Amino acid sequence: MSKILVVDDSPTARAFMVDTLAGTGHHILTAVDGEEALHKASTERPDLILLDVVMPGKNGFHVCRQLKAEATTKGIKIILVTSKNQQSDRAWGLKQGADAYIAKPFDTAELLVTIAKCL
Repeated sequence: MSKILVVDDSPTARAFMVDTLAGTGHHILTAVDGEEALHKASTERPDLILLDVVMPGKNGFHVCRQLKAEATTKGIKIILVTSKNQQSDRAWGLKQGADAYIAKPFDTAELLVTIAKCL
């Protein structure tokens, strides 16, 4: 199966996404902020990243843009999973290179379908 990196500064949100993916057969990694996400993306080479936007330090938009700009990580699929649910936020996230955008709170079925489409 695929390797998925879950990035969220909220322990509750991170655990919920990990629990949602439990039993899917994917190998799950986690990161608590943008810097850790960038490090794990370059060293672990996940197939997909579930990336929060609102985080201390580098936000998800910055992380997404940086990953998509680097040759070694540009092929990683990125789903922004965030509480920023305005249409302008969605448009900006996709402009940064995200492959999909899901607003919190999200339906677990929607998340799993979006993951399947990206992989």
